Amino acid sequence: MTTAEPPRRWISARVRILLWLLVVMTVALAAVAATTRSVLLRDVDHRIDRLLSQETGEFTNLAREGVDPHTGERFTDPDPLLRLFLSRQYADPDEELLGLIGRDGRGPAKKEQSREPRIDHPLAEDPASLRAVFESPDATGTLYRDRGEVRWAKVEIGASAGHPAAAFVVAFHPAGEQAKAGDVFTMLLAISGVALLLTTGIGWAVAGRILKPVRLVRTTAAQLTEQDLTRRIPVQGRDDVAALAETFNGMLDRLERAFAAQREFVDDAGHELRTPITIVRGHLELMGDEPGEREETVRIVMEELDRMSRIVEDLLLLAKAERPDFVTPGPVQLAELTADVFVKARALGERDWKLAEVADAEAELDPQRITQAMVQLAQNAVQHTQPGQRVSIGSRLREGHIELYVADSGPGVQPQDAAVIFERFRRGTARRGSRATGAGLGLAIVKAIAEGHGGRVELRPTEGGGATFVLVHAHVHTHSEGAAQQ
Repeated sequence: MTTAEPPRRWISARVRILLWLLVVMTVALAAVAATTRSVLLRDVDHRIDRLLSQETGEFTNLAREGVDPHTGERFTDPDPLLRLFLSRQYADPDEELLGLIGRDGRGPAKKEQSREPRIDHPLAEDPASLRAVFESPDATGTLYRDRGEVRWAKVEIGASAGHPAAAFVVAFHPAGEQAKAGDVFTMLLAISGVALLLTTGIGWAVAGRILKPVRLVRTTAAQLTEQDLTRRIPVQGRDDVAALAETFNGMLDRLERAFAAQREFVDDAGHELRTPITIVRGHLELMGDEPGEREETVRIVMEELDRMSRIVEDLLLLAKAERPDFVTPGPVQLAELTADVFVKARALGERDWKLAEVADAEAELDPQRITQAMVQLAQNAVQHTQPGQRVSIGSRLREGHIELYVADSGPGVQPQDAAVIFERFRRGTARRGSRATGAGLGLAIVKAIAEGHGGRVELRPTEGGGATFVLVHAHVHTHSEGAAQQ
């Protein structure tokens, strides 16, 4: 037993775009805040190192080169040296300057300060920490106390005759400077949060505006039916989304034409095939047993079946005219094509056939389709002329266009029929003669072939009377200057 799949949950493109934007913005802002905090903390470390180095360097210079102002001689006792140096220094708010004098090698017995520190839990009030610094063999170090971190540096003064060992100590409490960096980091996080909120609102609005044509595409596609293909998407702007809307509208145009051609094919086939089917059925129902009557009935039925076959073939050809592969153009020599058409047309009837003129040029044409159209025009001329009347076939170049034409000397086309003879199943009210037996699809096929080549078919009067049908095509590759001017 199969279980039904749960309905799939869709996340809209608008939400996905916004989520990705927020993720990128969050990572970027967090990276900026973290980098800023790291830079500030590194600056604090460099500042502390410079301060410790500066203070210890100044004390070292005084101990090496200074003189006691009371005696005028070099310092031999560390006590007045430390007192003099500390009296001249002004410690920073987070800094302690201490002078330590040892006792029996067991830590400091006496200490001096430049002034009272303005920090909580100073090193001077922590005997254990002072002893650890005084007895440390290192010149610099860091104490990690429960009350906070302390960075220190010292200059040792060795013991001499009558004087114990001593040390000058610089202690810095970085908690205050680190707290400032933390405050900047917190402020950046707060600003980033506000920026994310603004980005969310602006991104939601912008994404909605950008994706509006996409939603219209989805809505329009959901509302399309075979009976209604007329809806289109309004195109605004010149971006990729507008191009998508134009492409979708173009697809709808092609679908509408395809469905229209399909409906037209069905309607035309039903309309035109109904009469021959009725004739065939009626004759078959009334057919008697006499051999002569049966033979006549079979003849009529075969004629109607042949007519239905031609109608179906013509309708299928017109239906294919909407396909992109209806014509397959290639380089064609107009002189050869015109001569071939003329040879084939001469077999259509006893007329005064004339190869009027030939263009010496090359063009991109489908020779089979062009031949089909020209033979159809020649057949049309035969049907509307009398034996012995002239029918001319030719090709020429005019103003950069190719013209392939069939001209006859018949009675011509009535003005009221000129606008409709290229439509399907329209023969005209007083067409040029009365021997036309087709279904009225020939000129429609000629028009479809001409338009498939990107050209057109025109009806023009013939000098001296008659009609001239011209296929006009624009793409020409001329062989010679003379041919181009013909």
